[in-house]
Amino acid sequence: MNDVFFSIIFGFFKAIVHLYGVVTFIPYYLVCKPAEKLKASSRIKARSVNGTPDSPYRSVDCPGGELTTALFQDECVTVDDLFCRAVKLYGPRPCLGTREVLSVEDEVQQNGRVFKKLIMGEYNFSTFNEVSEQIHCLGRGLLELGLKPRDHVLIFSETRAEWMIIAQMCLAYNFPLVTLYSTLGESAIIHGINESEVNVVFTSATLLPKVKKVLPRVSKVNRLVYMADQKKIPSHDISPSVSINSLSEVIDIGSKVSPNNSKCLKPQKNDIAVMMYTSGSTGRPKGVLISHANLMAGMSGQCSRIPNLGPHDTYIGYLPLAHVLEFTAELSCLAHGTCIGYSSALTLTDKSSKIKRGCQGDASKLKPTLMAAVPLIMDRLYKSVWDNINSQGKLTKAIFEFAYTYKRHSIDNGYDTLIFNRLFFKKVQAILGGNVRLMLSGGAPLSEATQKFMNICFCCPVGQGYGLTETCGAGTITEVTDLSVGSVGAPLTCCEIKLRDWPEGGYLTKDKPNPRGEILVGGGNIAQGYYKYEEKTKEDFITINGVNYFCTGDIGEFKTDGSLKVIDRKKDLVKLQAGEYVSLSKVETILKMSSLVDQICVYANSFHSFIVCLIVPNQKNLCKVASEIGLNGMNFKDLCKEPKLLKEVQKIIHDFGVKSSLERCEIPTKICLCPDSWMPDSGLVTDAFKLKRKNLEEKFQTEINAMYGSS
Repeated sequence: MNDVFFSIIFGFFKAIVHLYGVVTFIPYYLVCKPAEKLKASSRIKARSVNGTPDSPYRSVDCPGGELTTALFQDECVTVDDLFCRAVKLYGPRPCLGTREVLSVEDEVQQNGRVFKKLIMGEYNFSTFNEVSEQIHCLGRGLLELGLKPRDHVLIFSETRAEWMIIAQMCLAYNFPLVTLYSTLGESAIIHGINESEVNVVFTSATLLPKVKKVLPRVSKVNRLVYMADQKKIPSHDISPSVSINSLSEVIDIGSKVSPNNSKCLKPQKNDIAVMMYTSGSTGRPKGVLISHANLMAGMSGQCSRIPNLGPHDTYIGYLPLAHVLEFTAELSCLAHGTCIGYSSALTLTDKSSKIKRGCQGDASKLKPTLMAAVPLIMDRLYKSVWDNINSQGKLTKAIFEFAYTYKRHSIDNGYDTLIFNRLFFKKVQAILGGNVRLMLSGGAPLSEATQKFMNICFCCPVGQGYGLTETCGAGTITEVTDLSVGSVGAPLTCCEIKLRDWPEGGYLTKDKPNPRGEILVGGGNIAQGYYKYEEKTKEDFITINGVNYFCTGDIGEFKTDGSLKVIDRKKDLVKLQAGEYVSLSKVETILKMSSLVDQICVYANSFHSFIVCLIVPNQKNLCKVASEIGLNGMNFKDLCKEPKLLKEVQKIIHDFGVKSSLERCEIPTKICLCPDSWMPDSGLVTDAFKLKRKNLEEKFQTEINAMYGSS
């Protein structure tokens, strides 16, 4: 496009926008009420209980200054009470939905590989009444088959409607629910099943081969129940000491048992509801003991940050239900009459890898109003949209960038841009169905750039949360009225947070301008400890002034408004040979925003004066760089080893680090490009895509040694 013509057109567009802004200023001021928005955003959200930086911080919204302990506490004591209440209030309304698979087709890719693609139909929903009937038939069926109250039940399955039905049954019939990530390795699965003394295992057809493989090496499992419609599995395929049933068979058995003859033992609030195994990102998976009271307290805090949650909402469930974020989010939704439509990361959007070209992804079909996401998914959306914009013509790109900057400035000043939302951001919103009113991010740090991008382009607040399995996923969540980015919000109403000095890392509560230290979360949402791991329980779970706290190992800083910012992790801080400290997670959070980076792991040790990193590159953008330096016709794996390209990528990463204000010692001196993505089933990342550093180090030890020049 002629530069003069471009300047005229673009200048005319900007003039129209500014003229429109002047003409509509008063109506917009009256409609948007920016002063009220800015006041709500900057309000004090939490205060130190004793007025000193080393004392606990509590939300200013705690009723009477006291921590909340339960959802609907006048009516409900245990988690199963929540679902019973929901059935009474919302019985005929939609509850759990699954999308029908119409057919599976082979699709040949440009490289010759053949992928299975799904053609999917509509969502089919069961009502609250129907789900309740399935729950109780399943519970009575298990009792009839010999399971006793307080016997342990494992769900080893991907996220699906049956997972939640089985979980609700366990919560109602006092069978402590054991959860293990379906992507764990064989040894971790065996460890979890044996340690937790599981009696019954529920699994899916997909994961059945994995379960069958470990059954001979587990001790107490006496029954296997499989989900999904398939032919009856012959019993000779299974260990002779293990009985096998389909889920529908157990439900059918229970349907013939009178509720009056049931041997159900209703749980009490201090009974164990869930034994939730961690992902093992820092070592062996640990079984976290969570009581009904813990879950009730945690959800009371979480729901206080989700305004107007109710039966008018639709939630899309696709994250692993073995993760505490997804588990408590779905329990909270059902408690408020919100229906859940199930999906997966492979079918979420129109461009997801298992959706046939031209067909709608799950979000487009379901049109959810609420969803949770891990930062990796949001980062991919961020890069995908910007890559698409950068591939457009000069004028289109310039106009979108102008609209983006204009809206960012408007939001920061308490305004919205209704016209721009319709003209430019509606198509971006449509990626997730177009109706999302609130997104929740958790599981790992979310970069400020991605959080701001999601706010702007998806036209909804992104609540960044902080919580752990040991805190029932509850710690903090940013308020929807908070226009700032970078913090994880103030403490929830169910818990208090205090900082503990960590002198070795240089973080103290007396630091200026803000107190800093290790984050300790205390309240009724703190779990009972680790199952059969007394030493670690004593180390991580402590009592201060009668309050149970969990020591997170994360480093935080309280801002002046009482919101928390997570700035480091004790295990991620490495001292280099020359004495400088480098935060690995900080460097990764910044460098992963490069368009060349899909995944990254930074490595350092005290025997060297520089850091190195492993990068899973974005294939499209790496090939583009390769073409620019004359490397054409090479396959992707060979490109990742090409010295000329490595040198160019190293320069790009270095320049990106400098531009992002990283210190010299924080910029990797050497890089290694890894052609294969790190997926949960590889054992290199968790189901929430958190790095398993030890596993990565072991797998890539040869490459790390090469970067450091040793063997």
